[in-house]
Amino acid sequence: MSTAGETTEPDKELGPPFFGALLRITWQHVRNQMHRAIHDAGFTDFQDAHFAIFSYPLPDGVRPSELARQKRMSRQAINYLLIQLEELGYIERRSPEGSDRRLIYLSARGWQLVETIFTCLRRLHAEWAEEIGEQRFNDFLGVLKQLAARAQQDDSKDPGQ
Repeated sequence: MSTAGETTEPDKELGPPFFGALLRITWQHVRNQMHRAIHDAGFTDFQDAHFAIFSYPLPDGVRPSELARQKRMSRQAINYLLIQLEELGYIERRSPEGSDRRLIYLSARGWQLVETIFTCLRRLHAEWAEEIGEQRFNDFLGVLKQLAARAQQDDSKDPGQ
């Protein structure tokens, strides 16, 4: 408690950068590593904007309108990216038997790209677990999973969704 004339310095641990910025910085590093791995594997036509489609959950067997909702993008923006990815051979749109609605499916090339991304993520997982210790990293993953589940639950209750 401060007395008259004293100023209290804010707790440096609770100041900037806050956890959102730290998550963003870390995510940007992960994304840069994935992009480098993708290009090193020969997928040089893959652009940064395409990550909007190639993110969890993967777009395999889903309607474009559902994908737009999942990714929180307009149908027009999703369709623009889908056209690009289809022309590049990463996805295909086809109708299941007995239906006239076209769904998005990953092509063989798309699955190769996904495996490149997963290999990169497994490498980062191993590097970070070694750097901070396996138990701390597993605790970190557990916390992220808990917070992600809570966020998904909260977002599903949001009437604006």
